[in-house]
Amino acid sequence: MSKPSERLAGLGLQLPAVATPVGAYVPALRHNDTLLLSGQIPLRDGVMAYTGKVGGAEGRTLEDAQAAARICTLNAIAAAAECVGGIDKLTRVLKAFIYVASASGFTDQHKVANGASDLLAEVFGEAGRHARAAVGVAELPLNATVEVDVMFAVGK
Repeated sequence: MSKPSERLAGLGLQLPAVATPVGAYVPALRHNDTLLLSGQIPLRDGVMAYTGKVGGAEGRTLEDAQAAARICTLNAIAAAAECVGGIDKLTRVLKAFIYVASASGFTDQHKVANGASDLLAEVFGEAGRHARAAVGVAELPLNATVEVDVMFAVGK
């Protein structure tokens, strides 16, 4: 059984630098063996990779939103790993919350959320299977298409 760090490398992925908070919060907060994250948006190298709502005539596609969810999730893993001293100390994904900026009538938030859930399973294996919520919202900070918030269990 490989470690999350090995799976991540096998996927050809590297953890990005953790974004500096733009408000009065911290990227991650550990309480005993639980790690709570602040929402992560699709920033790549400090630039918003996906903006706008999903669906509608002028909106982002489902595939765009799934890609945005993957970026958000990689950012979440990076914030978590930085907080606990490495990705291999994250022993289980407990819950993922996926918020999707949705045009009127868009009802495939659960499919967007699969972008996040699939990456968590790819990186953490069976320990990456988690509870989740996929929620459509009118707007997200900085006009982000998706925001992902994850809860982890942490080992020693």
